[in-house]
Formats: sequence, structure tokens, C-alpha cells
Amino acid sequence: MPKNKNIKSILIIGSGPIIIGQACEFDYAGSQAIRSLKEEGIEVTLINSNPATIMTDPSLADNVYLKPLTTKSIIEILKIHPNIDAVLPTMGGQTALNLCIEADDKGIWKDFNIELIGVDIDAINITEDRELFRKLMIKIGIGQAPSTIANSFLKGKEIAQEYGFPLVIRPSFTLGGFGASIVYDKESFDDLLSRGLEASPIHEVIIDKALLGWKEFELELLRDKNDNVVIICTIENMDPMGIHTGDSITVAPAMTLSDTTFQKMRDMAILMMRSIGDFAGGCNVQFAVSPDEKEDIIAIEINPRVSRSSALASKATGYPIAKIAAKLSLGYHLDELNNQITKTTSALFEPTLDYVIVKIPRWNFDKFEGSDRTLGLQMKSVGEVMGIGRSFQEALHKATQSLEIKRNGLGADGKGVKDYDKIIQKLTYASWDRVFVIYDAIQMGIPLSRIHEITKIDMWFLKQYEELLALENEISTYKLDSLTYELLLEAKQKGFADRQIAHMLGCWESEVHAKRMELDIHRVFKLVDTCAAEFNAQTPYYYSTFENKMTTSKGCYADNESKVSTKKKIVVLGSGPNRIGQGIEFDYCCVHGVLAAKELGYETIMINCNPETVSTDFDTADKLYFEPVFWEHIYDIIKHEKPEGVIVQLGGQTALKLAEKLDKWGVKIIGTSFEALDLAEDRKRFSELLVDLDIPFPKYGTATTADEASAIADNLDFPILVRPSYVLGGQGMKIVINKEDLEKHVVGLWRKMPNNVLLLDHYLDGAIEAEADAICDGEDVYIIGIMEHIEPCGVHSGDSNATLPPFNLGEFVMQQIKDHTKKIALALKTVGLINIQFAIKDDIVYIIEANPRASRTVPFISKAYQEPYVNFATKVMLGENKVKDFKFNPQLEGFAIKQPVFSFNKFPNVDKKLGPEMKSTGESILFIDSLKDDQFYELYSRRKMYLNK
Repeated sequence: MPKNKNIKSILIIGSGPIIIGQACEFDYAGSQAIRSLKEEGIEVTLINSNPATIMTDPSLADNVYLKPLTTKSIIEILKIHPNIDAVLPTMGGQTALNLCIEADDKGIWKDFNIELIGVDIDAINITEDRELFRKLMIKIGIGQAPSTIANSFLKGKEIAQEYGFPLVIRPSFTLGGFGASIVYDKESFDDLLSRGLEASPIHEVIIDKALLGWKEFELELLRDKNDNVVIICTIENMDPMGIHTGDSITVAPAMTLSDTTFQKMRDMAILMMRSIGDFAGGCNVQFAVSPDEKEDIIAIEINPRVSRSSALASKATGYPIAKIAAKLSLGYHLDELNNQITKTTSALFEPTLDYVIVKIPRWNFDKFEGSDRTLGLQMKSVGEVMGIGRSFQEALHKATQSLEIKRNGLGADGKGVKDYDKIIQKLTYASWDRVFVIYDAIQMGIPLSRIHEITKIDMWFLKQYEELLALENEISTYKLDSLTYELLLEAKQKGFADRQIAHMLGCWESEVHAKRMELDIHRVFKLVDTCAAEFNAQTPYYYSTFENKMTTSKGCYADNESKVSTKKKIVVLGSGPNRIGQGIEFDYCCVHGVLAAKELGYETIMINCNPETVSTDFDTADKLYFEPVFWEHIYDIIKHEKPEGVIVQLGGQTALKLAEKLDKWGVKIIGTSFEALDLAEDRKRFSELLVDLDIPFPKYGTATTADEASAIADNLDFPILVRPSYVLGGQGMKIVINKEDLEKHVVGLWRKMPNNVLLLDHYLDGAIEAEADAICDGEDVYIIGIMEHIEPCGVHSGDSNATLPPFNLGEFVMQQIKDHTKKIALALKTVGLINIQFAIKDDIVYIIEANPRASRTVPFISKAYQEPYVNFATKVMLGENKVKDFKFNPQLEGFAIKQPVFSFNKFPNVDKKLGPEMKSTGESILFIDSLKDDQFYELYSRRKMYLNK
């Protein structure tokens, strides 16, 4: 039993909707914590307003409250559950910590006799109040950058005069670097100081002398009640100081840190954690190190909670930080707990890596027209990917292949920047694609010393790039027939994809693959085991690499640690990095798909590359391959495992896009066939199907040239909705109101998406939008939910407030929606989930689009109606059940409203109007008893305010 036997019931505070700076890493941490506490027989109550996450699934916590994260909600919950003994606020990011402080200030914890565990209020206050933190660091002898606090505009001006430029402005009590900036000159200082003071809830900033060019490192720590501390992971930022860690390319373990400096940093981190408060749990500490021989160390900050970096560190090492931190908060000591991967060593055993991790952020600047795309102290990325390899070069390539930005890795894909001035600009003002541009710069002949001088990226990393380019140049002198075994193996060991090698040789990817097979160069799979293979690991968590063959008494072979069982297997393809249009809701669907397949006796295999998610937890699926959701990697895993088939309809557009290749290479797609998936994506063929079914849809035409688009416009009448095929999140969609507008938009689209077929629809001005989700087995259809959007047709469904059930649709309209949904689901031969979107005008229901896959709204409907629809749908996909086998019994009193959440505050100069292209980063759920509710009235009254035509 836990050391503190008085704790029998715990409240966990979640992090709320996904925003830039606070994403699904807290869903992962919170889910782990809930499971960890329940293992100890603790009753767990959760408050979190995010319907899209696994964390808020009813199968996890004993009591789940999908309520706004306010002290009012906390009081309501504590009154319903007077038996709650303690609150754990460290699993919900800054939102949870801030709410915890507010509740403490109001005396709520004291009133209800609630103990705070995992952290203490003093620790939160010291780490959030930059002046208190600075004074404490000076007191314990930890280096600090020269800095002064300013809580007025005048004081800020005085500090700037004293320090000179460049300066760093950091607001107190904000998240993801919100409001922070580097100020290079006095011209921009006034604006940036005002922004910082406004961003801080206490209107306070700390102004630092900028440490530009210094190297940045992070350490992840755990500490128990007995004051044992372990360092779980060292993380080095490839980008130097000046770029928020959430926007930095990071590497684990640290590559350029001397052992002496690491030992100093380690001692400092332990001293810092011990000095900020007497608590047991996790901590993330960030340091700056001078880029000279002295390697001076300065502490930047400490976060007394699990963080974005601790999710990364957990996946990097296989050590489940949040799970262990939850147990430590109960009073356990580290030496009393087992390492979850080896099951034999203690949790006090520090992880050792025999591989390299590279994390690259994923940005979505295309959704924020006019945004400042340079990177700085304010985080702007919406997700991240992680690559695991035997070397930095291999891991870097795998991470770039995971990003899903139409790049095949570093270089060798014909998409590099060739303009000298553009390259210098992107290096000088850190750009989102700088990871690629460094390669282009070396290829152009710009010396490493010059690249280092501009970027301040350590020369070690630049030399790794140089080696990759040298190998590309060497391979480019060969033809496929003459390429040697040694050179091809080296290219694969350094992470080059088959299609990159094909680009170098001027041949097809399939020919390179055939050559690899002929030369017996196969991927092998290695365990992530936390202990560099010193002990046996019992958790099947794998990454791929290429090895030189060894000769033993068993023959000549490369060692493959992934043993294939004789069980029937199912592969679930994950959704890759989070982005606007494809977020955490697809991770929710993948996890439920895995659990449903497990229930049916299948061995489940998960393939995904997102370190923030529950699907990439080491014990979600029976086997986890932490690999890019990239054709070559997937195909090699499928050949190795020989599954019954692959589920593609749970991983969003990422997984769906691979359906064609799977079909072509003879891999069985579980559920809806590729032909049906493709028919729904191809807007022209889908419209022809609707004609056959006698289902109305807006007048349309398809165009492949600007002249065709202009001719179609003559027949359709403006306004016209322009939509590219095969996109997610409304990418590239726009309502145009005249020919000039139309031409400008279509020319821009074809520049970004060459060869794409555009669909031009007559836009139904003033129409109501609705959508339905359903499960179909090819014979019967069950509609799981119909939602009406509060905003008018023309605002992307992901950006609309949507009510379940509809609030304003008559019986005649509802019947049309039901009839159309059933007809389309059956005509597409859907097996599994389908989402259909409608526009309603003059009581006629028109079809906008159909997606025969899991949609963004499925988790929302599942939470609102308290039914596990993805579980049911997966069992239908696998052919184990028919729709009529399930007893559907939705439970909802009143209405549930899906409310989008935006992160516009990260992009102050961006047009915030809404339109057909999605811009929201997350969502919350609001339950109301009736349409007379004030919150509903407010949403309805401003529904047309943001429509952007």
C-alpha cells in the first residue's frame, strides 16, 4: 500500500482544450497518472473540459467531470465528493497549476480539507514569479543572466537604458512563452514591452540581458519523499538560446555536452529541485551554457510538473515519468517501485540510451495568413514528431520524414531552397524550415563557419549535415546497377529513404527497394529498453535501423529484436504529428481501436511517431513501432509482422493517404475498401454517385486550369466555394465573390498543390450547416449523432460551435439527413465509421462532403452520449460484429455543445475571421439544460460575426 494510507480519493486537474503551448502531452501524462493511481486502489476524480482526449474517457477515472476549469467547478465537485482527500495538479500543465493557485488563494483547499500532492504552493510560486526564482538561485549559488523585474512601462524603459540591446522580455505567469520576445533595438522596444506587460496576468515582466548564441539544455528529474533524485534524460536543443524549447529541434541524449559540465549541471538541477520546496514528483530544468571552453552554466527556469519535455523524455527513454511521479506523490520511494520496461530493475535506476532521439516541431503557419513565421521566444508550433535511430543522422532523417510536409527527409528530393539570399535570410531569422535550409546552404557551398556564425548552431551538428551531403554527392555519381552494397547500406544507416536514394540515382523508389531486397539489406527492429540492453526488457517497444551483419555459429545475419508471434495480428496506423485539422481526437480513436481489437483476441500493433500521445505509450498496444507514418517504414513492418490487415480509418488523413499504396501492394485494408475511400475523396466521382442516388448537392464543376475555373464560374453564379481534392482541415478552401478573386485564389492553389483537381461549388449563402456520424456494416446503418452548427454554412465544421442534438431543424429536415446518411453509407459500402456534412437551405438538405472514416466529432459524441462508438465501429470493421449486435442507449439530458478554441494570441497580426479553412487548435465541451441558457444565447447572437468570405 502507499506510504500515505490516509489518501484514498484524489482529484486530478486536467489541462483543458489543446492550445499552442499546451497540447496533448498532458493527455498522455494525465492518462498515465490516472492508471497509476488506480493500480493503488485510489478513487480518481477528474476535471477536464476537453472531449477529444483519452484522459476524459469514462473507462479511465472513476468520476469524470467535463466542466469548465474554474474554481466554481472545483467547489461543485468537492461538494458532490466530500471523500476527496487530495488534489494532484501537476498533470495538467500551466492551466492546472494556475487553477490550483487560484483555489488556494480563495481558501478552497483549506475549506474542504484537501491536501496538495506532487508539488507545493511555494514551489509553484517560486518558479512562476521570476524575481523570486532569481533571488533563490543567487542565494543557492546558481548562475543567472543579468535581469531586473518591471511592473510598469517606465521601469521597463529604465532597465533597457541600463542594459542596452539585445534584451529578452518574459511575462510572469504565462505559458508557451506567451508575450515573450527578444528586442534587438529601441525602435521595437516600446511595443514589445507593452505586449509583455499585457500578457502577464499580474502585469509584470522580467527583462534579461539576452544570452543569444548560448547553447540550451534540459534535464528531466524525479524526486521522492526520501529526497532521492534521478535524472531521467538530458535533452540538448540543436537551436541555441533565443528560440522557445517547444519550437526547437531537440536531441537526446545531449550530444555536445562535456562530462564535467554535465556533472555540474546535474548537481545544480538536483540542488534547484530540492531548494524550491519539499515535494515528491517530476521537474523539468532548463539551462544555458556558454559556447566557449569555459562552458559557464546559467539556469533559465524550472517547472515543478510534468511538461512537454517530460512526455518526450518518457518516449525517448521508455521510462514513464508521469506514471512514476503519480506514485511518488502518494509517498512511495523510488527504490520501492519497478522500472516499467524491464520489470526487474528499480525506478531508481537511471535510463541509459544506446540510440539517439531527435524531436522536430510541426508548424501550421499556412493557417495563419500574414503571420510572422520566424521563430523566437513565443512558441508557435502545434505538434511534434520524434525519430529514433542508432545515430543522430538516422534519427534526424526519420524525424524529417515524419513531419508530413511533402519532404522525403533532408535533401535529395528536389525541394531544397536554391536562392542564396533566401537561404541567408532563413538562417539569420530562424525559420520553421531551417532544419532543411542548413542542408541547402551546405549544398550551395556556404562554409560551415559562416553557417555557424549566423545560426550559432554547434559545429558538431553542422558537420553531421556535411557528412550526409558528402554521401549524397558520392551516391549521385553512380547508377542503380553499379551502386555497391557498402554504399547503399551506409545510406540506409544514415537514414536516407529509398525515394531519396532514387532521386540521387535518377530511378524509381520501387527499383531502389528491389535492389535492397536483392542485396539483402533489410530493416531490423530494436527494443527501447531504458538500459542499453544491460537487462532484458519485457515491453515490446521498437524502432528500426540497419545493421552490419555479424557472423556467428548461427550464420551471417543482422540481429532483429522483434520476435514475430503466431497470433492473428492487426496493425493500426496512427495520425502522426498534431496539426490544425488533425489533432488529438484521432489519437483517441486509434487507442480505442487498439483496445477493441485486443478484446477480440488480436495481437495489436501500433505505428506512430508522435511523442505526445497515448497511442505511443509503451503499454497501449501489444507492440509499438515508434516509426514515421511513411510508406517505406510501414511496408517493412507489415512484411515483418504479416498482419491480417491494417486499420486506416482511425488515423485521420495521414493513415487514409496510405490506403492506395497498401491496396496496390496487396495489403488488406480492414473495414471500408480503398475504392470506397477514394470515391469519397474524389469530389467529381462522389458528385456523380449523388446524382445516381438522387441526393441534392450544390451546383458544381471541376477544374484543372484557371480558364476552366473561369468558365465554370459563368454557370454557377457567385459566391463560389473553391475546394481542392484530398485535403484535411479545409486546407486551401475559400469563398470567392468575383472573377478576380477566383483567378488569384486558384493560381495560388496550383502553385502550392500542383496537379490538384479543384471543385467549384455554388456557395449556399445563408444556409444552416449540420453533420452526422454513423456506423455501417455494409447492410445496416446506425447514426450515432446529428449535430447542428451554430455558425452559418461557410465556417469550417472544426471552427463551428456545434450542438448535439440539433436545436433548430424540423422533422422534415431531420428525416432527409437520416435518409441521405443511410443511402450514402450503403452506396459507399462503408464498413466502420462515416461522417457526412450537410447544408440546409429552404428546407432542402444538400450534401457538402462525406468522409468514410473516424471524424473529429466522434470522441465528442461518444463523451456526450456516454457510449464507446469507436469500440463498436472497430468490431464491425474486423467483421466480428454487425450493427444490430449492439444495444445503443445514448444518455444526454439537454444539449452538448462542441466549442472550438483558437490560439490567435500567438499571432497578433493575423486576420481572425473564420471561413472554410480550419483555424482552431482544440475544443471544449459545454453541457446546457435548455436553449434558454445564457451561454447558448451569446453563441447564437454572434454566430455570423466572423464569417470570412
